[in-house]
Order: sequence, then C-alpha cells, then structure tokens
Amino acid sequence: MPALQPCLQILLVDDDPGDVDLVWEALADSRWPVTLQVVSDGEQALAYLRRQGPYENAWRPHLILLDLNMPRKDGRRALAEIKADPDLKGIPVIILTTSEAGDDIDATYDLGASCYITKVASIDKFMGHVQSILAFWVETAVLPGLHIPLERG
Repeated sequence: MPALQPCLQILLVDDDPGDVDLVWEALADSRWPVTLQVVSDGEQALAYLRRQGPYENAWRPHLILLDLNMPRKDGRRALAEIKADPDLKGIPVIILTTSEAGDDIDATYDLGASCYITKVASIDKFMGHVQSILAFWVETAVLPGLHIPLERG
C-alpha cells in the first residue's frame, strides 16, 4: 500500500461567500496539496476544532485563517477560546480580515494570533496574499503536526 501524501489542512472561518470563493481559487492554484474546510462563524469553528456535532470526524487543521467580523461568535472571541484551550492553542491562527483598526491588531496579537493580514479590495492582491500565506507556512515555517515537507503538485 503506498504511503499517503501529506496534505496541508486549513480551516477557513469566514462568513463572506465572496472571500471564501477567492480563498478556494487561490488555493486551487497552489503548488502544494491542500485541503480546505470552511465554517462561517466562531461557534462552528470551535465545534469543528473540538470535533463536536456534525464535525465529529473532522481533521485537525495545521493552520487556521480567521476573519474577525462574523455573526454569533466573532473572530476575537473564537481566537481567545482557541488560544485558551490546551489542545488547540498550538495551531497557528492567521487573522484575515477587513479591519484595519489598531485596537483589533493589538488585541489579536495579545490573544496569540500568529499574524494579522488585512483583506484588500483588489482581487489579484487578495489572492496574492493568500498564496503568500501558504508559501510562508509551507516553504519557510514548520507547522505542528506536519513535520515533513510537502511535495509540490
């Protein structure tokens, strides 16, 4: 039986269908094998991460892309819960949001965000940002749970 190809598991937490589509498109052009799971708010994200309800068979993501402004439980509250949970706090969380507010930037870093990226209006630039995130976390950084290099597709 051949060995399974390692695959980068990403959880995208965003309620904007247009932004979700752009992330899908950016990752479809990726040189690396990537699996993207999408939920639309912080409550669903935590259920997914804790494998509760419909997410009982969910894969543990290597990386989380988290929007801040969402219904029910926003990204700030979700980030605080993720980083307070001993089983989840090691997962890198990239804030990907429209907010340029200094208070949001400072607060999310204080909560343990790995980086903060502001969504840009240009589709090409937005997709470039997503591809840059992926390139950094695959080619430069070593992710928890993914200690072997991914082969380029």
